[in-house]
Amino acid sequence: MTFELILVLAAGLFCTGLFGALSQQSIVMIMMGIELMIGGIIVAAAGFWHFLAPSSASGQVVVVAAVVAMAVEMAMGFAVTTALYRARQADMTDMAEELKG
Repeated sequence: MTFELILVLAAGLFCTGLFGALSQQSIVMIMMGIELMIGGIIVAAAGFWHFLAPSSASGQVVVVAAVVAMAVEMAMGFAVTTALYRARQADMTDMAEELKG
């Protein structure tokens, strides 16, 4: 697989996630869009590592750290979304606009 194809795949993932995050009102769908965007960044980082310094293990460490950060971010986001839904029955961004009270 060539470097250009990997970057096209990464750009496609990122653009799909950006469209999903900007066009949806459901909190879960926005989080899924953000997940796709982060996945695109990880694919691009892995591609850069593979083609620029394949003998170095530092690229693998960065990719694994990014995947772990992505998993933690999603777990925290879903926990907040679940707590918000249980407290106020809000599952859309318009409903969760005012968090006071």
